[in-house]
Amino acid sequence: MTLSQLFNAQTKTIAFAAGLLVMSSFISRVLGIVRSGLLSLQFGAGETTDIYLAAFRIPDFIYGILIMGGISTVFLPLFSDFFQKQDKEAWRFTNNLLHILVMTLVVLSGIAFLLAPWLVKLVAPGFSPEQQEVTAGLTRLMLLSPLFLGVSSIFSGMLQYFGKFFAYSLAPIFYNLGIIAGILFLAPVFGIWGLGFGVVAGAFLHVAIQIPAALSSGFRWQPLFDWKDQAMSKVLRLAIPRTFAAAGLLINLIVVTALASLISTGSITIFTFANDIQYFPIGLIGASFALAAFPSLSRLFAEHKLELFREAFGNTVRQVFFLVVPISLLAFLLRAQIVRLVYGVGSKFTWDDTRLTAAALGIFAFGILFQAFIPFLARTFFAMQNTKTPTVISIASVAFNIFLALFLVNILAMPNILFNSLVSGLKLQGIADIRILALPLALTFSGVAQAALLFLCLQKYVKETLQKDLYLSLLKTGIASSVLAVVTYGILQVYGGVFPLTTYEEVLGQFVLASLGGCIAYISSTFFLKSPEMIYFWQALQAKIYGK
Repeated sequence: MTLSQLFNAQTKTIAFAAGLLVMSSFISRVLGIVRSGLLSLQFGAGETTDIYLAAFRIPDFIYGILIMGGISTVFLPLFSDFFQKQDKEAWRFTNNLLHILVMTLVVLSGIAFLLAPWLVKLVAPGFSPEQQEVTAGLTRLMLLSPLFLGVSSIFSGMLQYFGKFFAYSLAPIFYNLGIIAGILFLAPVFGIWGLGFGVVAGAFLHVAIQIPAALSSGFRWQPLFDWKDQAMSKVLRLAIPRTFAAAGLLINLIVVTALASLISTGSITIFTFANDIQYFPIGLIGASFALAAFPSLSRLFAEHKLELFREAFGNTVRQVFFLVVPISLLAFLLRAQIVRLVYGVGSKFTWDDTRLTAAALGIFAFGILFQAFIPFLARTFFAMQNTKTPTVISIASVAFNIFLALFLVNILAMPNILFNSLVSGLKLQGIADIRILALPLALTFSGVAQAALLFLCLQKYVKETLQKDLYLSLLKTGIASSVLAVVTYGILQVYGGVFPLTTYEEVLGQFVLASLGGCIAYISSTFFLKSPEMIYFWQALQAKIYGK
């Protein structure tokens, strides 16, 4: 297969598309962890890293409310409708939306550029005036990234429709490679500004890698700009609720960043690093399956094939549960080893920083399963062109999270039952300030509530999938996961009793043996229990290997 054929290869099933996205997401997430590790190695959990991470908030806010929250969720269902009727109308709609989106991004980015000094005071009120000035300058530079990512989102939607997931899946990989190049090659020359240049370069690569596949799919540029087009009215009607929801989520992140900036130097970094590791399985499994299922669910609902729609929903639920539960357990049991291996390499990331980051990851681990389901459950609503229900639930969960974070920050400011329980349970003896743990606690509780509400509201559409076979499958996954936990914990204890765990190699050995032993135990248990998900994945693997 030539490179051109590979870029234009089309996936036929949700499982295969999800598998491709899982692989690319794995590479992208590993690169994301490498990116954070390099930041930790060069700058530690200190002022420079805090400024760099805080500078993301305004560009991310613009990108999130307009693109991730609005356009990316409504483009694909509408493009599907237009393309089934007439392909010329679909391409006309695409060009018109592309130009309106770019113009809107230019206006919003320009306003943010002018207001950057005042916006940074809201994002990081705990920064000194000098730190806020640098953060504002870096923010202005990074405002170029939403422009590239906005164009990329349109190409991504059309590639998903045509099943060209390979080209689409490369975009986040190249984005991370651009940022890593900035850390390695530009930061030593330009300092913190090199980090910003790397972000902009990564965003450019995000769109550039998708252009050839978009052109081969039939996209041709047309100079269209029509605000009054009826299709734009439908875009606004569907996108506005999601825009409010996305704005709520991003305001949530801004509030979290602001709270972290008020706690102590390095708190933003500790929270972000733990959240990045938590998001590894969420992005790897939850987001990949949500993206892979979205085109099929949209098409099946548009064609009124409701039985197949429900079947696709049920299969995806089982597969996500099967993959995420063991990863969540491993994240909790191996939290200290993961943080020490990724971030605790250099002297700039202190032992207390490592312990607090590991504790935050341990808290996040309890919510990974629920957070992984949120993208899929929300996109199930989007496939039905219902953006209001997930929007209301999302805004409610954001309000709950902000309230809970403010409450818990005050609670953890002094010794009490919760304070002592966290110190004891997460091995934080000797650390006086653990207020940063209020943030992962609040996000975990609000994530559980959001996933539960989404699922409850979907029941009337998919209740036929909630049958005995589904519950039996989930039970088998739960039993196998329990075996994984026992084996992993046992290996950790035995290994820790033999080796002092003072060197990187000793910690790496413990992590590899424990995680490998746990995975083997899980796989063996699922085969023994005849788990339908394991049988399906095994048969699919054999088919790929032997060409059956």
